[in-house]
Amino acid sequence: QVQLVESGGGLVQAGGSLRLSCAASGTTFAINAMGWYRQAPGKQRELVATITRRGSADHPDSVKGRFTISRDNAKNTVYLQMNSLKPEDTAMYYCNAVTWNNQYTYWGRGTQVTVSS
Repeated sequence: QVQLVESGGGLVQAGGSLRLSCAASGTTFAINAMGWYRQAPGKQRELVATITRRGSADHPDSVKGRFTISRDNAKNTVYLQMNSLKPEDTAMYYCNAVTWNNQYTYWGRGTQVTVSS
């Protein structure tokens, strides 16, 4: 079992920055990819960024150039640096972890990000 705890959300003005953190505990050796997803009210959950244990990262076009995912394997923690935030970035942000064989996917409880205009 893997437990994920997110932190770092909050209220920020448009153009501002936030850094989210997600700490993993439990059988962390089984984790390969970790990532961030977000879900706004009335919308589907969408991918924000992913990163493998080896550090290969991917960001969709909607956040590329503004958001950066990083990872500290020694601390079992993944980060999401969010710059130039826009009101449309407002959502609950969830941390995600997937095991090496893609057999299990774990989710955190989420951290709220609100961007005011």
